[in-house]
This record gives sequence, structure tokens and C-alpha cells, in this order.
Amino acid sequence: MNFSQFLIILKARIKIILITFGLIVLTTLVVNLLTAKVYKATTSIVLNYKGVDPVTGLTLPAQLMPGYMATQIDIITSPTVAIKVVDQLKFAENEQAQAQFNKATKGKGDIREWFGNLLLNNLEAKPSRESSVIEISFTGTDPDFAAGVANAFADAYQKTNIQLKVEPAQKAAEFLGEQTKTLRTNLEAAQSKLSKYQQEKGLTSVMGNLDVESARLNDLSSQLVSAQSQSFDSTSRQQRTTGNGDESPDVAANPVVQNLKIEITRAESKFSELSQRLSDGHPQYQAAKAELDKLKSQLLEETRRATTTIGGTAHIHQQRESDIRAALAAQKARVLELNLTRDELSVLQRDVENAQRAMDTASQRFTQTTLEGSANQADIAVLTPASAPRKAAGPRVLFNLILSIFLGAILGVGVGLLTEMMDRRVRSREDLSEDLQLPVFAVIRSNSSKGNVSKYGFKALSRRLFRPRKGLYAR
Repeated sequence: MNFSQFLIILKARIKIILITFGLIVLTTLVVNLLTAKVYKATTSIVLNYKGVDPVTGLTLPAQLMPGYMATQIDIITSPTVAIKVVDQLKFAENEQAQAQFNKATKGKGDIREWFGNLLLNNLEAKPSRESSVIEISFTGTDPDFAAGVANAFADAYQKTNIQLKVEPAQKAAEFLGEQTKTLRTNLEAAQSKLSKYQQEKGLTSVMGNLDVESARLNDLSSQLVSAQSQSFDSTSRQQRTTGNGDESPDVAANPVVQNLKIEITRAESKFSELSQRLSDGHPQYQAAKAELDKLKSQLLEETRRATTTIGGTAHIHQQRESDIRAALAAQKARVLELNLTRDELSVLQRDVENAQRAMDTASQRFTQTTLEGSANQADIAVLTPASAPRKAAGPRVLFNLILSIFLGAILGVGVGLLTEMMDRRVRSREDLSEDLQLPVFAVIRSNSSKGNVSKYGFKALSRRLFRPRKGLYAR
């Protein structure tokens, strides 16, 4: 089908096209005129939300929360908010509303949920592009009613937002309260265990005691070294006194021994001189010999006494070394015991510190969540409250009429073409050539033929033009 054939069909079916076009336009106009006017009231709210986890206290900006605005739209259009609006506007208490509910549902179901669903059907929540503003629109036949419902949805959304924020905080506060009690019990048990351990060990300051005992251990170590040196020296001197005590420097340095040796030397000189002049029986000889023997006896006594003194000094030094060594071993054990006590006490003190830190953290979070649970302020504010609209939002008569003209023209043409397809007729040489698959050599124009073409269809015309016995073409 070419464009000329299309125009011919439109011309032939102009009545059907015009009737279809007129019916659509007229129907649209009548429906728009009979349809009651509806009004659309809009409330704008702004969101300034910071997501805070009530248990961990971590803050997550709303910009980093995927689907945040979509979540808020879902909350606004949720049945929970709608039921709050129904309760706020007291629909369930209205007798007419109850009669309408009973008529529609035969008294089955919840009247609050039913009216909430009716309100949601006429509600529209739309976020502004790249901003934190949400527009809540409600469409109704009464402008004041539409504005009231829109504002009621904004108010119910604020209350629901507070509820969604407060309820988790309250549950977290209950949990943290129980945990705080448990942590306080743990802290008291750790402190009691630490105090009991200090009382058992008699500790006031472990570090002070350890410093004193360590200093004492160092002092005993120094004393032991000195005692070992003195013991070694005295033992060496004692060993030199064995046998002939004259070889010992301690005995030789004794002033009594030195004086006796001088006197013995003098006595020996005197005795030697007298022995040369006098005989053995002379009294002077006997007196000199007796004096010399006495001095020698005194020297031996003093030598023995000095040797005994040196041995006693060596024994004293050895005993002192042994005592200091035992005291040093006991002091080492004491220091080791204090080190072990310090380690055990450090563990107990760390347990107390950890318990205290955990309880302080839990107490801080408990205080914060308690405040959050008692807060009644939302992060949502009404930017522009809805007011009763002056102009109706629908029906848009002019727009619908233009649209009906456009659709009526398309449907009219479609109906005309469909009618033509159902009752196909020859309206031009192209129709005849396409249907018979034969070329047209001539066109006979006359009133009768024109009338016949217009009066008869394709089958009648073909029976008049073709004679199969005499040939394929009409003469």
C-alpha cells in the first residue's frame, strides 16, 4: 500500500473515522466534565539525619548510607504511618466512616488498616533531586481535607521516626544496664580478690618492698665479698702460723714478741759474757741463765697466744662469711618471692583495671543510650506545611481534550483501516493490478463503470471484466 492508496482509503472511510474521532473526543469531554474536581496538597519536610548506633556509638553520615532516601519514602508510605494518621484524624470514631467500612467489607477486618490503605492510595511521597527534602502530597476532593491529611502524614512520619530511633536506644539501654551490673559485680570481685591477696601477703607497696629487699640483697652481696676477702686473708695468716710461729708476720709484728726478742737478745749477750768469765755454779751465771730461760719461755707463750689469736680471728671471719652467705641465700629467696608476688599482684591489678575500664565504658554508653531513649526530638523538620489548594489538580480538561484529539485521530484512522481490511474493495488501478498480479493496460472512464466500480466490490468487477473461455483480458 502506497501513500495514494492510503489517502483513497481514508477518503472512502471518512465517515467511520470521523464517527470514531467524535466519539472519543466527546466521551473524554463528558467524562472530564462529570468527574469531580480533585485537589492536591503538598507538605515539604527536610531530613538532617546522622546514623548513630546505640550500642557502639559509631556515627555514620546519611550520605554514606545506601538507599537512605528510599528507606524514608518507604516509611512514609508504610501502613504504620497510615494507621497513625487514621488515629490522629479519628476516622474510626466517625459513624459515616464506620458505615462506609461495614458496607465495603461487611464488617470484616480492621477499620484502621482499611482506611489507612485508602489514604495510601491517594498519597505520594517524592524526594527532591540531590537534596534532603521530601514532598508528601495527598489528593482529595476536598482541599481542606487534602491539606489536613498531608500535614497529618508529615506529623505521623516524625513520630514514627522518633519511635524508630527511641525503641532501639531503649532496648540498648536495657542491655547495657544489665551488662553494667554484671561488669560492676566483676569489678567488685576483682577488687576483693586483690585486697585479700594483699592481706595474705602483708603487702602495702610491692614496688617499695621490692626496692628495699633488692637494696638489702645488694648490701649482703657486698658484705659477702668483703667477708670472703677477710676470711681468705685470716686463713692464710693462720696457715703461716702452723709449725714455727716466728715465720708469721703477724707474730713478728706483735709488740710484746718484739720486746721479748730484744730482751732475749740482751739476756743472751749478758749470759755469753758471764759464761766466759764465770763458771756454771756461779750465782750470777745461774741468774743470767734463769732470766734467759724465762724470757724464752715468755716468748714461746706470747707466740702461742698470738697464734691462737690469729686462728680465732680466722674462725670468726669464716663464721661471719657463712652467716652472710646464709643471709644472702635467704634474701635471694625473699626477693624471688617478692618478684613472684609482684607478678601475681600485677595480674590482679590488671584484672581490676580492665574491669574498671569495661564498667566505665559500659556506664558511659548506658548514660548516652538512656538519654537517646528518652529524647522526643526528631531529625526531621517540616519545611513547608500543606495549605488548602486554590486550584484543582484534576481533571485537566484541556490536556485531556488535546490528548483525546490525538488519540481519536489515531484510533479513527486505525478503525478505518481495519474496516477496509475486513471489506476490501477495488478503489484504484493499483488495487486491481496488485490483486490480479496483472498489468492494467487501459482505464475506461464512464459514469456506468465508475458507478459499477463504486457500487460493486472486487469480486463483482472481476466477473464482469474477465471471460476465462475467450482469453485472459477484457476487450
